[in-house]
Amino acid sequence: MTERSRTWRPAWPCPVGQVWSNWRRGSGDPTYRIDTAGRHWRGLRTPEGPVTLRVQPLSDTGRIHASAWGPGAHWALENLPAMLGAHDDPTGFRTRHTALASAAKARPHWRVGRGGCVMDALVPAIIEQKVTGHEAFGGFRRLVKRFGRPAAGPGASLDLWIQPDPATLRQIPSWAWLQLGIDGARSAGIIRAARVADSLERTLSVPLDVADRRLRSLPGVGIWTSAEVRSRAHGDPDAVSFGDFHVSRNIGWALIGVELDDDGLDDLLQPYRGHRYRVQRLLELASIGHPRRGPRMAPRTHLPVR
Repeated sequence: MTERSRTWRPAWPCPVGQVWSNWRRGSGDPTYRIDTAGRHWRGLRTPEGPVTLRVQPLSDTGRIHASAWGPGAHWALENLPAMLGAHDDPTGFRTRHTALASAAKARPHWRVGRGGCVMDALVPAIIEQKVTGHEAFGGFRRLVKRFGRPAAGPGASLDLWIQPDPATLRQIPSWAWLQLGIDGARSAGIIRAARVADSLERTLSVPLDVADRRLRSLPGVGIWTSAEVRSRAHGDPDAVSFGDFHVSRNIGWALIGVELDDDGLDDLLQPYRGHRYRVQRLLELASIGHPRRGPRMAPRTHLPVR
């Protein structure tokens, strides 16, 4: 298979691993690998077809080298700067809290990337609704390995995979979803999304507030899921994950030492409007949040997982 390549010199010291860290669904994510040379490999379904994308982090000369294989290779290389945050504008972002200032200082070159692949962001986000991370990552991994496809080119040697396409998702029977560890409510949401996948991809061409409304018009996609998608696929720096107990609690604790609900978090983040996801992600990258103690949600055991 033909290899396409591109060398890009970003205008800032672009940290590939930091920018793309939110795309990786656990260390066992079959669509994302990091090899022994530190290169990032991703299996993507682009508007032009599947692609294996390999990116070498910033070199000593300030350049990023990328290679791609598959029908989506041209698209992936053309959109590489946007995927790595070249279109993100942190102008106007001012830290007003000590913990956030510390987090921003530690990662001054992190940017919000625009992934450009809505379904690749939406499917795992739906799988992660109201379950533990362990359960969500396992369900996503099983879905990709059972119904996805191996990545083209040398990605196969790393066991790199590409998510199933919408047509395949629509055809998965109910009992197979249960075997994947994905219950009926979440699988129904994925199937509904797969039926209108082309329309969802078109949300990339509209203003962010319109994209939010269109995503949330789909049953099963609420404020949290929309934010999870927009922060990855649309590069929305304001897409804070309201509706997540841990996000509101962690941000509140990090900034003012108080556990907050969504209403409290909304009030707290008003001075950061336009950059609220930037606040969330910087604190996540710095692992600043509420101390982890006490009981946690237990994974469910009633599904016939295989």
